[in-house]
This record gives sequence, structure tokens and C-alpha cells, in this order.
Amino acid sequence: MSEQSSDHVIETAEGAALPADALVVADNVHKSFGRLEVLKGIDLQVTRGEVMCIIGPSGSGKSTFLRCINHLEKLSAGRLWVNGELMGYRQKRGRLYELRDNEIATQRSDIGMVFQRFNLFPHLSVVGNIIEAPVQVKKVPRAEATAKALELLERVGLPDKADAYPDQLSGGQQQRVAIARALAMEPSLMLFDEPTSALDPELVGEVLDVMRDLAKGGMTMVVVTHEMGFAREVGDSLVFMDDGVVVEAGVPSEVLSNPRHERTQAFLSKVL
Repeated sequence: MSEQSSDHVIETAEGAALPADALVVADNVHKSFGRLEVLKGIDLQVTRGEVMCIIGPSGSGKSTFLRCINHLEKLSAGRLWVNGELMGYRQKRGRLYELRDNEIATQRSDIGMVFQRFNLFPHLSVVGNIIEAPVQVKKVPRAEATAKALELLERVGLPDKADAYPDQLSGGQQQRVAIARALAMEPSLMLFDEPTSALDPELVGEVLDVMRDLAKGGMTMVVVTHEMGFAREVGDSLVFMDDGVVVEAGVPSEVLSNPRHERTQAFLSKVL
């Protein structure tokens, strides 16, 4: 990075030089749970407007890495920046100090996350789910938040479900509401953790269609997925992870059609 001209780097508050077009920068990210080392030094950059798809076998660290991006998991070593801010920490005289919970919450408010399970509040209506965070966290007036929620429901193809409750919706509909809920915070980054893996096969397409539209609109997205067709069609980059490391990365069509690493070849031979 130090070789790049000053026009192409920005100085963060911590004094690190980051590419100006990078929304996410992971530098030697490690994560351990006790003696189990799940991430073993991840180096990745996601540029603004990029759709990065991450694939790999179960247990490879994909979801853990995603959760590290918004500090749902604390790093064991390394650093991770989003929008030029060091996630979860401030650095002073070369040492890291964890931010207070309210400071971390402020950072997270700029990152939308959609989980495998929809995690909707069962006691709230669809609109109630969508407006909860803008009203409670961003202090958006309820009427304004509701108007925005109705716009988002139109966007995800559920304009008639505003007053429904989660248990009245199909899995695909619940996941689309979860996407609308994440978008209600107007994030600069969306994280998707296998968003279709809990759905019946016939419901997968409706969720992927919403994600395609987000990509066309320029949303920066990191998507952990088993949907290779989506990765090939929509992804700008494809990362294959195994055993806590990035084994191979590149343009999706190239990685999927002509993987260089034999571990990638073995994985793709089973899923394509």
C-alpha cells in the first residue's frame, strides 16, 4: 500500500494507509475459540460497490469472518477496517483498546446483516420489525420510519404484508423482510450469511432476486453462499476459504471454471 500515490490512499485515525476505494480491509485477521483456531490470517479488501461472494466447506471460517467484520466476534489478532474506521477498537501508541458498547453499536449501524435464520421479532408486525432499529437506534420519527418501511416492502416485493406477522409468512418472505429491515438503517455495507440455506428450494429464487437488485443498485455486499450460480452471475469477486485461510480468490467465472488450487478443484467437483 505504501507504494501507492497519495491520491489513492487515505490516512485513518489510527495512521494506517488504506486504499481510498476500499470499504472493508481485513489485515491478518485471526480468530480462536479457546484452543480452536478458526481464522488463521485473513487478508481481504472489498471495494465500494463490490459484491464479494465467499464459498467453502462447512467449518472453513466463512461465517466467523463475516461476524468479525461487524465485531459480532472479537478478533484474536489482526485488524479490520470498515469505511476507514478500525472496527471495535481504537489504537493509541500502538496498542488497541476496545470501544464501549455504544460506540460499537454506532459502527454497526452502518452495516446491515442478514442471517441464515431470519431473526425477526415474532411479536412485531412486518412494519414493526423494519422500523424498530431506525426508531430506537437512529431516533428516526415513527411516521418517517414507517413511510420508509413501506417503500422497502415495495422494493422487496411484499407491499401487501405490512401488517402481517412473521409466523404468517413463508421462509422466503421472512428473509425478504429481514433484508428490508437491514436496509432500513441505510447501511453502506450489507453482509449475508448463507441467506438461502434455510429456505425450501422453491423459495430461494425470490430472495436471490432481491439481492440481484441490490447489487445492480451499487450496494457493497459480502455474501457467504452455496449458490454458485448467483456467485457467477452477480459476484465481482469470489473467495474460496478452507480451514481458516483464503485458498483462492479471483473473478467468479475464472475460479469456478478453472480453479488453480487442488483444494478448490476438489470442493467444486462436489458442488457444481
